[in-house]
Amino acid sequence: MTFLAFILNVLWIVFGGLWMALAWVIAAAIMAVTIIGLPWAWAALNIASYTLLPFGRKAVSRAEHTGQHDIGTGPFGLLGNIIWLVLAGWWLALGHLLTAIMLALTIVGIPFAWAHLKLAAIALWPIGKVIVNADDQSLRFPRAQV
Repeated sequence: MTFLAFILNVLWIVFGGLWMALAWVIAAAIMAVTIIGLPWAWAALNIASYTLLPFGRKAVSRAEHTGQHDIGTGPFGLLGNIIWLVLAGWWLALGHLLTAIMLALTIVGIPFAWAHLKLAAIALWPIGKVIVNADDQSLRFPRAQV
């Protein structure tokens, strides 16, 4: 993590990142309690870590990152994302959206509002995503499909 990313992450935690990361952890805990929700709980915890420290990292498709599809990037991932959207995705996205609106009221908060909007999109469809370093070279030159 660069020094700039570190400073931005510290400011992020102060300006709404901490409470939204906590919301993701609560969603993960609720999903984990149901036992059948464990796949969603794992995805929510991954996004919770990203929500806590988003600068210097990015969320990408796992299929794009690894070069191959798996259960979370295929039809079961689609079904999982639809279930997630109905059960938890919409209210997490709403939390990010409301936080973004409040932050966008100030000039200083605009970059953080933009980050919350990106997280709102991820909140709607998290299954099949992986969090990687923003400077990950494997994403600039994807593997060839054979």
